[in-house]
Parts: sequence; C-alpha cells; structure tokens
Amino acid sequence: MALMSHSKIERNVTVLGVLTLITVMIGGLVQITPLFWLENTIEKVEGMRPYTPLELAGRNIYIREGCYTCHSQMVRPFRDEAERFGHYSLAAESMYDHPFQWGSKRTGPDLARVGGRYSDEWHVQHLIAPTKVVPESIMPAYPFLKEKELKAADIAKHLKANRTVGVPYTDAQIENALADLKAQTDPNGDPSGLEERYGNKVQVRDFDGDPTRITEMDALVAYLQMLGTLVDFDTYVPAENRR
Repeated sequence: MALMSHSKIERNVTVLGVLTLITVMIGGLVQITPLFWLENTIEKVEGMRPYTPLELAGRNIYIREGCYTCHSQMVRPFRDEAERFGHYSLAAESMYDHPFQWGSKRTGPDLARVGGRYSDEWHVQHLIAPTKVVPESIMPAYPFLKEKELKAADIAKHLKANRTVGVPYTDAQIENALADLKAQTDPNGDPSGLEERYGNKVQVRDFDGDPTRITEMDALVAYLQMLGTLVDFDTYVPAENRR
C-alpha cells in the first residue's frame, strides 16, 4: 500500500515538487532557527586578534595576486592533513577574514600553518624565483614585489572598511594605522604602541632584507609569517573537552 502511494507521488510532478519543497524547508528551519538564539557561533579562542596594518596590506596583496587559487588555508580534521600541515583549522582563525581564504584546490601546499615554518629569506627567495628553493615548483615568480614600494597612505581606510563588516578595529588602531605599519618593519624603532594595540606577539623586523624602504614583499612575508601562529595549539583545548 505504501509503495503504491509512493508511486503515485513519483508520477505526479506537482505533488513531488511541493513535498520536496516542504521537506527542504523543514530541514532548513531545523538547521537555521537555533542560530537566532546564539550570540556567536564561533568559539572564542585565546590569541586571536585582527590583522596588523602591515599584515592586512600583505593579505590584500595575497588576494590581488590570486594566491588563493592554488593555496588553501584550511586544514581539515583528517589524520593525513594534520600530519602534513599541522592542527586542523579552527573557525575562529577565519573570523576576521573578509573574504576568507579557505580555497577550493591545492596546486601548492596548504598555508594555514606556514607562519614560522621557513625563514623570511626563504620566503623572499621563493617569491622571487620559486624553483631555486623548490625545484619542482610550478608557481609563477613575483620578483617585482621586492622592488615595488608599498603604497600604504590609505591603510587606515582599509581598517575602517573592515570594521564596517565586523572586524573589531578600535579608533586608536585606525588612527595609528600608518604609524603601526611602519613600526612593524623597523626593528630599531619603538614598537610599544603597536604591541599595546595588537599584543606583544606581533613580529617586528625588516621582512624583505632591505631596511631602507617598505616594499610589497615586506607586507606579504609579514602576512605569511603570521598565518597559524596566533593560537598556541600546545595549550589549546577544544570547547567540548573543557570542564
């Protein structure tokens, strides 16, 4: 009897379409409705902070050059990925990304944990001539990044735009954006203001090997060296395991 009724539904396109729509609506409501009663669906993780102005400028270059088309920034919770790239990615690590850089393919390795894995010089040489450090690489060369000075006069506007979409940049961070960008590339300067606004784990140094100017290479390497370094996974405990 049930099979006969099901057969009638399958043969009637209108009934089948309506019942399918109702099923999808019920499933959607079950998934979406609880979210309206949650303040935040992203677990709060110690160490996460907005990008510094220099890192944000580097991220803009990363997006501009299409790095996300070949490199993902999302380590999935599978054993083979964790053994190769490190701890699986947390939602909190992308909470300040607009847009996120999870990627959809991996022509090159995942970069979610690349920060600190190689030296600044390695990154510089890899971007200038990839095959010199990775002979089998098919990555394009980006030598112009080391020659092109970083145009950062409007960096405060970038922070302000990010605040518009939810990144919690403060008035002080926006007001001091250009000064903080310069401070992060000056190892002989006073980084106290930068560290006060972004934490004392901010990496301060000349990233491209040329201390006489700030280049796009400085910004991109600063961004890459930050990836995956904000959360201390030696002490991190997932929310569901906390007592």
